[in-house]
Amino acid sequence: MEKIKTALLSYGMSGKVFHAPFLAIHPGFELLGSWERSKKVIHEDYPSVKSYASIEELLAADVDLVIVNTPVGTHFEYAKKVLLAGKHAVVEKAFTTTVAEAEELAGIAREKGLKLAVFQNRRWDSDFKTVQKIINEGVLGELVEAEFHFDRYNPLLSAKAHKETANDGAGILKDLGPHLIDQAVALFGSPKSVFADIRTTREGSVVDDWIDLLLIYADLRVRLKAGFFVKEANPAYTIHGKKGSFLKPRGDVQEDDLKAGKKPNLELWGTESESLQGLLHTEIDGKEIREKIPTLKGNYFSFFDGVYDAISNHKTEPVTAQDGVKVMQIIEAAIASNTQQKVINL
Repeated sequence: MEKIKTALLSYGMSGKVFHAPFLAIHPGFELLGSWERSKKVIHEDYPSVKSYASIEELLAADVDLVIVNTPVGTHFEYAKKVLLAGKHAVVEKAFTTTVAEAEELAGIAREKGLKLAVFQNRRWDSDFKTVQKIINEGVLGELVEAEFHFDRYNPLLSAKAHKETANDGAGILKDLGPHLIDQAVALFGSPKSVFADIRTTREGSVVDDWIDLLLIYADLRVRLKAGFFVKEANPAYTIHGKKGSFLKPRGDVQEDDLKAGKKPNLELWGTESESLQGLLHTEIDGKEIREKIPTLKGNYFSFFDGVYDAISNHKTEPVTAQDGVKVMQIIEAAIASNTQQKVINL
């Protein structure tokens, strides 16, 4: 297996937690190092890698793939530099700050024959994978409505300045919103139109921190919600069909385990508590069913498997640039809807 030489554009929380652990254990990747601006800490975890002093130094090295895991407002600038330097790229969510930026990056990658993937890791959460399985099996019948939540209770502002200052990449719509939107599009495709309510609820906040998006399909309505004042959790996923319903609490353990310093053990990795199993209430072959459903294991490793296959075996990226464009189209429509207080057609 020829290794893909990979570098990170930062080694903060995302580099340390979501990327380096999987790159380090995957036999198809070689982690070369990271651009580090002030704190030089990557050597504490990976002594043999390099700490780059600038993006120019990193791009001048023998690097095949660059992970653009910097603040959202920098994604377009850095991803464009990476692609123009002839490197493949993985860009974190939100992919960019505008549809035009997303389409330009997709165009550059296409023209240069490079792979460009968006890091929408929540497609490989245990709870989402289980919801996807239930929907694909058709046991709920024709779907009528769905509601996805990404709720927290945290009234305090983040210590990270880029998250709490008014800029094109800040706010919950471009932070948690892309997870919810991408999951909805992965399951149901692009909606016909969008209606959105976007608010600021925390004291002292200057960025949006509460969203309620309604994605309108021909015969389906999908509501996406996120906020910081939810002490008692709603189900993360509520799906209602003409035969039955499925309710699933948020239960994926991967982020917490990674933050705790646990390394991915692919035999046991991503196994959530049985107490968080989803409830299926439906009718199958004329029989009323109301039971807990075993949760599939989550595994972000699968995303990196997909990136390896895309680059080495000329397969489609696990989350494509066009997927990223679709998410940005819905985000832009949501902003327009909130401003104009009307439904925006896509």
